[in-house]
Amino acid sequence: MSGVLLGFAIVLVLVGVGFVAAWALPGEARAMQRGIAPLVYYITNPALMFLLMSDADLGAVLRTYTPIALITAAATGLLYALVAGGLLRRPAGPVAAGAMASSYVNAGNIGVPIALYAVGTTAPVVSVLIAQLLVVAPVYLSVFAWCRHRAGRAGRFAAPRSDDDGASPAADAGAAAGAGAGDGAAAAAADDPGPSRSLGATLARSLANPVTVATGLGLLAAAFCVDLPAVLGQPVEMLGHASVPLLLLLFGMSLRGQRPLGRDARAEVVLGTVLKSLVMPVLAWVVGRFLFGLDGLDLLGVVLMAALPTAQNVFLFAGHFRLATTSVRDVTLLSMLLALPVSLLVTLLLG
Repeated sequence: MSGVLLGFAIVLVLVGVGFVAAWALPGEARAMQRGIAPLVYYITNPALMFLLMSDADLGAVLRTYTPIALITAAATGLLYALVAGGLLRRPAGPVAAGAMASSYVNAGNIGVPIALYAVGTTAPVVSVLIAQLLVVAPVYLSVFAWCRHRAGRAGRFAAPRSDDDGASPAADAGAAAGAGAGDGAAAAAADDPGPSRSLGATLARSLANPVTVATGLGLLAAAFCVDLPAVLGQPVEMLGHASVPLLLLLFGMSLRGQRPLGRDARAEVVLGTVLKSLVMPVLAWVVGRFLFGLDGLDLLGVVLMAALPTAQNVFLFAGHFRLATTSVRDVTLLSMLLALPVSLLVTLLLG
């Protein structure tokens, strides 16, 4: 129980610091957002993923936990797409962003203390990260690239630039990160995919983003038991440890001046929040209990990972592709507020 409380307290404090900074220093905060977004995307987040993957026990996580994470994320995202695209008739770009927000969990920071103190092992966290970074994220990034490519061919961006529907200042910062990246690995995330660029090239450059590459390198290091020399390992560790606070500060800054549950995106926000906070943990319990026969702490770890709030990386990715980030931001915020009571309930029922 203490791990659940500690993990959420850390996140809320750092998001609050970012919000207060944006309120007290509005001019400087916008400059900080434009600087933090590319720093996290290209440097600190890849370093963190490399660290987590390189220390993983691959045999323990690939047999059970990772397949459960994949099935649960795919089912939740598909449910969102069916409702938002089929019933609400939303465009492809917002549907893709909302589906990712409803199924992509914040395992990188909140999940670590929760898994350690509530379950006793980081195996559930690492398995979710493997599933998300090597399968789920590349799939969504490919869809984002297709949506952006199609919007570029139509001579317009995928997201309107208004306060109610458009990208926030943090999304602008993420887009600016890629716009100045030249031929870097993730430059496609912010380049304007005009008709002259093929869809295949856009997808290839999107899949070769820094986080996915770093995750793959970390898994190779774990598979072949490769340890970096101290002169390289310690700098990578320092950079990785900076990723979580910087990303949470960026998210907190983006909240100032925004109106949660705006009229235009209210249905998508409610749908995404319900799926993320309530439906996804239930699906994880069903899959873990009845398809894989888990019980005890193993089942608790699976359900707790599914109950985690939406990862701030979804907000960063959507901003890079100039997709509408309003609903993503609101689902992230509301799922964070609901994650603590849901996680406590899960611990009481299964712990």
